[in-house]
Amino acid sequence: MGFSTLDYVVFGIYCAAILFMGLYVSRDKKGHQKTANDYFLASNSLTWWAIGASLIAANISAEHFIAMSGSGYAIGLGIAAYEWLAAIALILVAKYFLPIFLEKKIYTMPKFVNDRFSKLVGSLFAGFWILVYIFVNLTSVSYLGALAMEKIMGVPLTYGIIGLLVFSGIYSIYGGLSSVAWTDVIQVIFLVGGGLVTTFIALDVVGNGDVFRGFAHLYEGARGHFSMIIAEGVKSVPDGSGGQKDAYNDLPGLAVILGSMWLINLGYWGFNQYIIQKGLAAKTLQEAKRGLIFAGYLKILIPLLVVIPGIAAYVITNDPELAKNTVGEITKSDEAYPWLLQNFVPVGVRGLAFAALVAAVVSSLASMINSTSTVFTMDIYKAYISPNADDKHLIRTGRLMAVSAMVIAMLVAPALKSLDQVFQYIQMVTGFVYPGAVVVFGLGLFWKQITNKAALWTAILTLPTGIFFYLVTPELPFILRMGYVFMILCVVASVISFMDRGVKISSVVPTGSVQKKLVNTSYLLFAIGALAMLAGVFLSAPLARYGFEAIFVISTLFLMLGMVIYTNAKMDVQDAHAISVQPTLFKTDVVFNVGAIGIVGMVVILYALFWM
Repeated sequence: MGFSTLDYVVFGIYCAAILFMGLYVSRDKKGHQKTANDYFLASNSLTWWAIGASLIAANISAEHFIAMSGSGYAIGLGIAAYEWLAAIALILVAKYFLPIFLEKKIYTMPKFVNDRFSKLVGSLFAGFWILVYIFVNLTSVSYLGALAMEKIMGVPLTYGIIGLLVFSGIYSIYGGLSSVAWTDVIQVIFLVGGGLVTTFIALDVVGNGDVFRGFAHLYEGARGHFSMIIAEGVKSVPDGSGGQKDAYNDLPGLAVILGSMWLINLGYWGFNQYIIQKGLAAKTLQEAKRGLIFAGYLKILIPLLVVIPGIAAYVITNDPELAKNTVGEITKSDEAYPWLLQNFVPVGVRGLAFAALVAAVVSSLASMINSTSTVFTMDIYKAYISPNADDKHLIRTGRLMAVSAMVIAMLVAPALKSLDQVFQYIQMVTGFVYPGAVVVFGLGLFWKQITNKAALWTAILTLPTGIFFYLVTPELPFILRMGYVFMILCVVASVISFMDRGVKISSVVPTGSVQKKLVNTSYLLFAIGALAMLAGVFLSAPLARYGFEAIFVISTLFLMLGMVIYTNAKMDVQDAHAISVQPTLFKTDVVFNVGAIGIVGMVVILYALFWM
């Protein structure tokens, strides 16, 4: 049931097209010496469709086709919350975050923190991201892609890991972001096209030859898998060590939409270098904003490509009639998608479907490799080791760092084979970083009072606080745990900023109707935050099995927003490095507004259809 000659031909065409495109678009132009901007920001040449495609290609990887499909097999549609809430987060990033980053003309996220606070704070976050990219992202994505190759093609796991990393590195290390971004346009075509083919075939199998009937049979055969809100004690899933655990631990009820899922999405889409770097390379701010809206629509589509096949695999394996004549078993959840490809995708089409999976893996690996080298080169090497290095020297350093990251990932990735749902592992580990990142970056962008000392202590306490909560409350779902860490760090940043008066300078405050409007807005936010707090106090216990306590995170967010707007409007002092922006920077055109309304409307409808 492996690859036929035709499958190898189709897959080979994909590989050749990617390598050709990657090397061609990044070739050295006659008479032009490649600069750091060319290598790390693609000469600021990306259009909206290239940005949107590259964002999704960088985001959608084996953790989706393999791990999210595995979570669909084990848990169900609830895992799609990561995708649908991300679509809304992209609107916020496009409207409020990206305009400031582009106006400041930054290369990296740590560089923004360096300029807003200090070199030390920037270096701390540079270190955070490099460690996460190498030991979490590169390792997990290469492992999951290799797992698929092992199950479908019989390639040994270690060889698969090496092959995927080397293939990704060939064009990304040579060409930089330009190669990564423009090849991603091709990757997305394979990714979406091949993914839809697999979904179509899976539904055809479940529906006995009728795709539309397949949807109905899928819903009937796995009713418990179509709940976006999962209560405690309702569903058990494999724990990766032969036992079972409560699915609530991975997706704790209402906490998914009330709590830290927003921190994950804002941190990932707004402050994560290998994602936001695509927006930083835009031709114009308008192109960047529209690119993120395009990506938002693609995010809504993704669960159809990855979660539905996982649920289909669950239905098929639990129906003796559908499962007859199949080859192999699903011994762990993350094997669901490769099992489908192996058993039901026909000759020739299997090569296309596998190309979609590999495209997701390779595009993400290429983006991670490029961003790891960018952060190391610009925020550590140039900042501390060789401040006067020229463009040629910086590019060479970036390439050496990329190779080093690949080698480390090759050595570490095989250790992940003991996990059942690698997607949950990725979210849990990165969850140690995101609370601090959202506080430091978010307040650094919009609050004139936050100081370097406050940002420094927030960064320093981020990991220890997260680890402390993990050790003290190991049974608490990580999404809830992230929320408590976030609330503590908000208090730390606020208290230190107000006490650190010696670094403040005079500030011009708005007057008249502008000030009145800002103050009234802050009062409204305070009221919403207070009401959410009261709801948490009185309803958290009765609704404990739905994770309602996460509403304290929403309460904290609104109270912090109210404080930021009020103090910005009323206090006549500010931090010496505070950012001042004109409100016109956040204005959006009709195309953006209509696109944003469409995204929000679609997410609301989907949640209404599959609430519980």
